[in-house]
Parts: sequence; C-alpha cells; structure tokens
Amino acid sequence: MTATLDPKLAQDLVKSSKRYDTTISRRITRTVMVGDIPIGSDHPVRVQSMINEDTLDIEGSTAAIRRLHEIGCEIVRLTVPSLAHAKAVGEIKNLLESTYQPVPLVADVHHNGMKIALEVANHVDKVRINPGLFVFERPDPNRTEFSNEELLAIREVTFKRFEPLVNTLKEQNKALRIGVNHGSLAERMLFEYGDTPLGMVQSAMEFVRICDSLDFHNIVISMKASRAPVMLAAYRLMADTMDEEGFKYPLHLGVTEAGDGDYGRIKSTAGIATLLSEGIGDTIRVSLTESPEKEIPVCYSILQAVGLRKTMVEYISCPSCGRTLFNLEEVVKKVRIATSHLTGLDIAVMGCIVNGPGEMADADYGYVGKGPGVIALYRGREEIRKVPEDEGVQALVDLIKGDGKWVDPN
Repeated sequence: MTATLDPKLAQDLVKSSKRYDTTISRRITRTVMVGDIPIGSDHPVRVQSMINEDTLDIEGSTAAIRRLHEIGCEIVRLTVPSLAHAKAVGEIKNLLESTYQPVPLVADVHHNGMKIALEVANHVDKVRINPGLFVFERPDPNRTEFSNEELLAIREVTFKRFEPLVNTLKEQNKALRIGVNHGSLAERMLFEYGDTPLGMVQSAMEFVRICDSLDFHNIVISMKASRAPVMLAAYRLMADTMDEEGFKYPLHLGVTEAGDGDYGRIKSTAGIATLLSEGIGDTIRVSLTESPEKEIPVCYSILQAVGLRKTMVEYISCPSCGRTLFNLEEVVKKVRIATSHLTGLDIAVMGCIVNGPGEMADADYGYVGKGPGVIALYRGREEIRKVPEDEGVQALVDLIKGDGKWVDPN
C-alpha cells in the first residue's frame, strides 16, 4: 500500500512557500507617478505602448496617441531622435489637451541625447534613456581591454552628462526610465561582464546609483531582450540586486522585438507572464511588429490570465471530446459575441455534464450540454433551467439581464 503524506504536513508544506500560493504576492516597490498614473506595487500593473508615427507629424502623432488611449493604453511613448522632434512633442501635448485630454507621455531618447532629453523633459511626464547609448562611444575593433583609468574617466563623463537631466526631472517632479536593451550594451560593459544578464544589470545599476547620489528616485527600470530566457534572467537579477541594495524601484516588463502573429504573442507572454507570476513587474508592454493598437488586448489578456487585472469576461470552456453534445466551438463564439462587451464576469461553456458542473464551479454563469438538444443554464453551482439548444445563448443573456449584471454594448 502506498504511503500518503499526513494532511497536517501537507498543509504545512503548502504554507511554507509562496510558490504554492494561488494569488500573486508582488515585489514591494515605491510609487512613481507618470502624469496622473501611479506605477508600483500598490497599484494595478499598468499597460503601455508606443506610437509608430514620426513625431514631427503633429496631427498624426496626436491621433495615434488618442487611438491607443481610447482602447486602454495608460501610458504612451514617442520616439525623439532630434531637437526638432523634442520641440514637436510640446505641440503634440498641447493639441492633445485642447482636442482630447491629457495623456501620460514618455519620450524615448537614445544616442548622446542630453540636449534632446533636456528639451523634451519640459513636455513629457517621463524620459526613457538607454544606458548603452546615452553616452555613446563607437566601439574600437582593435581594443583588447579597458584600463582602470579609462573606466574611471568614462564614469566621470557619464555622471557629468547625466546629472543635468536628473536635476531637471527632479525639479519638475517627473519620471525617468532607465531602459537597458540586451542588444545595445556599452563596449566597456561587454568587456567587463560579457553579453550577459549581469552586464545588463550592471549597466542599469550604474545609472541607478548616480540617481541615488543626486537624491532622485522617480525611476522605473526595464531590462529588455529579444530572447525570453535572457529577459527572464536579467529581470530576476535586477530585482534581487535592487532589493539587496535597498532600491525599491518599479520594473517595466517586455520582450523586445518579439515579432508578429501568434508567436510574437506567445513569446511575449512567456516572458511577461512568468515574471508577473513571480511577483516581478509593475508595468508592461507587448512589442509586436504590428499596429500598436493590437498590443493592448494582449497586455490585458496577460494580466487577466495571471489574476492581476480583470477587465473583460473570463471564458471557461472545455477542449471538446466525444461526449460533447453540441458544436462547442461554434457555441463559444456565439456566447463571446453576445457577452464580450461585459466586464468582471466568468462564463463557462461546457460540452457535457461529466466535467461541466465541477470545472465551472467558480464561474458566475454556466452553459452545459445536458442531453441531445438540451442545454442547462447555471448560476454558480446552481442549475437554473433547461432550454432547447437553439435557445441557449439568448437564455443565457436573459439570465444575466435578470440578475442585473447586463449592460448594453456601446
């Protein structure tokens, strides 16, 4: 006879580690404001994206920001490659406020972008810099090492160039994203740490420590890579390094250059959802080679799937088998069309009574095949009524309406 674990020991085992929790315990961070949107562990994980219009196109960029914001993008980033682009952001901000409403904006600044960053800081709520490119030196193909004197000199130059931006953001009470990319580490970081997650973390920490020395703490950090395993390792190491040194800054999650289609979505989910499930991450972006508007539903789907934000109907449906008493795929589509505009509900569609009532026990409503041509409707665990199959979807809608949980679609 096989021995079984004592129930009390089993309960103690479950209580001994957060690994067995069914709810996520988020890493504790400070709150950083981006416009009127707070980012941090005391707030919902935020959704953001980036427009792909040229920032010099004032009207086009304004329209693109509005499109994203109207479908749930809470923070919008723009690329700012020149001083002209930086000044254009001011016009975009004014046009948004006069024709729509204020939207939290982030400026993306890269190569030797000090003057650009100082200008655009006047017009946005957060500036994103890339440590590997902010103080950019072309790699020397003949170099074999960096001397200690060279490294010290580079750090001094980095501080000198970075300090004015930090002071400006501090004076204006605005935010900074230290956004490391795996593919653009500085040459000296590659010499010291290699093309590794450790190199990414040390690149970010250099700028974190400068900010700390200047008593500036409105910081969000990202550690993006195009390969999920690298991204996962970098974020985990960054979170642990910051916590060990007492820096409780929020993290912006993303798999950069994830691609398009199903694989781009799966790749992004593999990285983002894994970290969120570990309690790491306070704002996310899914980077697809598609229109930015297509990124937003993926973000909210990830957040709902891991139980961090509920913004849509949760559909529970079985994979179908020989016991299924109706065309499950077709019915799920009909139910989704009829109810997808609702929020906060769990609706189960189950093919038969074998798994139906048990598997959908946590659902608000259930649609279960009871027999040939017969559907049973449930409210929670309670069977409410049986109806002919061709009346099932409408009867489900009527049940939701009768409970006062229905709203008409816009």
